[in-house]
Amino acid sequence: MPNIKSAKKRVKVTASNHESNIHVKGAMKTAVKKALNEPTQENVNTANKRIDKAVNKGIIKPNTAARKKSNIAKKLNETK
Repeated sequence: MPNIKSAKKRVKVTASNHESNIHVKGAMKTAVKKALNEPTQENVNTANKRIDKAVNKGIIKPNTAARKKSNIAKKLNETK
């Protein structure tokens, strides 16, 4: 447990950020799984949107996002 006032505040801020990151990351993972299982254009668009939001918030790295988008697009093209 931190003793310094600023360290105590950082613990609270980190916990708050962690909660919002979990929500965004969970929504992204759900959308990606749905797009991979049922690769329709609508599911792919939703997944790409969620991935972009996660990158903008700094939750995942840009290369990870590119890899996920590529895998989803590849799966969509295989079904056509």
